[in-house]
This record gives sequence, structure tokens and C-alpha cells, in this order.
Amino acid sequence: MAKLSLFARRRRRVRTALKAVSGTRPRLSVHRSGRHIYAQVIDDAQGKTLAAASTLDKDVRGKTGATADAAADVGKRVAAAATAAGVTQVVFDRGGFLFHGRVKALADAAREAGLEF
Repeated sequence: MAKLSLFARRRRRVRTALKAVSGTRPRLSVHRSGRHIYAQVIDDAQGKTLAAASTLDKDVRGKTGATADAAADVGKRVAAAATAAGVTQVVFDRGGFLFHGRVKALADAAREAGLEF
């Protein structure tokens, strides 16, 4: 068996812990790259994405996605899309990313926009 990277181990650990406590709540999954940040609300029971937002969306293209301000904007937009889809409670899936910087900015903005987690 191949040895997993630290990122993959952290991602597996986070996802396993989320599955144990999530119940029927959808998860707010975050992915960040060097240039962009992506967020989506996923219903794992049905295997469907309920809401999504990223710095690649047409209304914010041209801005850089590598800042905390852009991440906060994505957090607000994903929260608005989730509430429009009827979702108010989620579990936060940070993946293998540490909870600081852009990931924290996205989470805080989503909380302020009405998502509970």
C-alpha cells in the first residue's frame, strides 16, 4: 500500500470525523488552490451538489481568488445559494486544509450570511 501524503491523511481524518457527527446535514466542502477557492454544499445521501460558488464564477471573474477578501465573498455567495436551496444547517468540511487564512475567512463569511455549523 502506498504511503499517503500528510494532506491526504489529514483529509481522510477530517472526512471520517464529519461522517460520524453529521447525521443528515449536508456538508460545506472547501477546496483552495494557489489562484482560486471553491465551495459547495453536498448532500452525501443523494450524492448531489445543492449549491456552489467559487472565484471562477462569471460575476467575479477578473479578481484574484488568492485573497481572504475573495474567500469571504465566496462564503457569502455559497451561503446565499444554500439558503435559496432550503439548506440552513451544514457541517464544515475543510478537507486537508488548515483552518486559517482563506479557509477561515470563507467559513466566517458563510456563518455571517446565515449558515449554521
